[in-house]
Amino acid sequence: MRLGVLDVGSNTVHLLVVDAHRGAHPMPTSSVKTVLRLAERITPDGRLSDRGSQELVRAVNSARESAEQIGCDELMAFATSAVREASNVADVLDRVRAATGVDLQVLSGHDEARYTFLAVRRWCGWSAGRILMLDIGGGSLEVAIGIDEEPELAVSLPLGAGRLTRTALHGDPPSRSSVSELRERLDAELAPLVKRIRKVGTPDRAVATSKTFRSLARLTGAAPSTAGPRVRRSLTDVGLRQLIAFVSRMTSADLAELEGVSASRAHQLVAGALVAEAGMRALDLGELEICPWALREGVILRRLDHTDGQTDETENNSYPAGGSGRTGGRTEPHGARWRR
Repeated sequence: MRLGVLDVGSNTVHLLVVDAHRGAHPMPTSSVKTVLRLAERITPDGRLSDRGSQELVRAVNSARESAEQIGCDELMAFATSAVREASNVADVLDRVRAATGVDLQVLSGHDEARYTFLAVRRWCGWSAGRILMLDIGGGSLEVAIGIDEEPELAVSLPLGAGRLTRTALHGDPPSRSSVSELRERLDAELAPLVKRIRKVGTPDRAVATSKTFRSLARLTGAAPSTAGPRVRRSLTDVGLRQLIAFVSRMTSADLAELEGVSASRAHQLVAGALVAEAGMRALDLGELEICPWALREGVILRRLDHTDGQTDETENNSYPAGGSGRTGGRTEPHGARWRR
């Protein structure tokens, strides 16, 4: 089966295509990204602007065409914090569906953490024991902990790198005072979560995922992406503190020149590093293992778990229709409104 997963995030619209079947390792065949920065298209009253909606429609339609050309049997499309927090989310989803035929679903922050945790669990295996997972996105920070495939605790906090860059860091490079104030804010906002995590139990392994963590690890000496996904990579608290002292004095243009930092995300690297530092400090973590799988892989794996020679009608019943803008409860992403 060739599956396409379309991830509409705060920074990019990312189409990942894999060849996979139940019980197999999903093998990537294609990856296409469009930088939209939807979170920056939110108006003062909380709506996704008309321009933002138009750009989203074009990006989704382009991804749909690419998925068809690549030969996807099914396309699963979902959106995270930028879209789910827009006050006009229902209108945006209707507009995308009418213009492209793609039924874009909104994942709750809880489900975002669940699916990412599933990907990390499958990658690390059962021998990892109780896993503590951290994922820094553009709009939110996801944290989950558990010993099974379903986490015992899964939380999403509005502490994404892009969000904090816009709202908390002032200047380019950011002023020392804004960096100090953000550190204090992060410590305060993470304190209640730390108490909840400690009630669950002590993790056997702490794992981080997402582009932000991968970039931070690379800048502190981890192997480049060209070394392949199975090379062990990690981020230490000592290395991270040294990195922050360096990058917090650099402009976003200079950061974009660093190896492992994409130009589209360079401006939010400092905020992402501060969130990572605060998380490691609050949870008393000296090192984080970097996992190459994240939310998109988690969605694919969960979809494959529901593949058992079922008919399309049965599969559709297994995946509740999205597009209403409601994010309560658990949502299992399903295919867009086309199948080959």
